[in-house]
Amino acid sequence: MTEVWLVDRQFDSKGLVRLTYATADGGRVHTKELAEARLVTGGGVTAGRDVDDTALGESPADEVERFAEEASRMAAEHDLDETV
Repeated sequence: MTEVWLVDRQFDSKGLVRLTYATADGGRVHTKELAEARLVTGGGVTAGRDVDDTALGESPADEVERFAEEASRMAAEHDLDETV
């Protein structure tokens, strides 16, 4: 299992939310899509999570630095299972 931190949220016109979690170095990502309504009824989104290594992909090269900065900030300010 690998610890990842929330680095990006994107909302689309179909009511879906794409959550992007990244490793502390920003090099690997895990994405999750869910219905926007589930954010309200499902207890929210956590600052981080533990994911299986097989669920990680490579970060886009142009996002690695931003993801690393955001993951480090989230890790410093929040517990892994804290709702943000």
